[in-house]
Amino acid sequence: MTDNLEIHFLELPKLGAEHQETSDLLVKWLLFLKAESETKLEELAMSEPTIRKAVNVLEFLSQDAEARRLYEMREKALKDEANMIQGAKQEKAMEVAKNLLAMDMTVDVVAKATGLSEEEIEKLKQQLH
Repeated sequence: MTDNLEIHFLELPKLGAEHQETSDLLVKWLLFLKAESETKLEELAMSEPTIRKAVNVLEFLSQDAEARRLYEMREKALKDEANMIQGAKQEKAMEVAKNLLAMDMTVDVVAKATGLSEEEIEKLKQQLH
């Protein structure tokens, strides 16, 4: 990282029911991001003018078919990218496992080193012999 960039991870699933009735603006924005219903969005919009403006923009974009199409395309691209990365990680783990097996490492050691299951390592070992 640099002095000009900070990254914050927001773990919205950890935002529990105890935060529902709050006056903290940051928590309200997190609840806005987490909102799963129009009712919840309206409740938040009633309590904070800036959130009301965001809800209005969200409603506007939701009515625009082209904006929705672009959003869905972006979501699909992000999911595809995540799947490709996961596939590449799995492929790399298999490659490392093959190399470790070739060095006569035990199945449990290979499993620990790669994160693959012992069953996967056993199958790989059978394929190699």
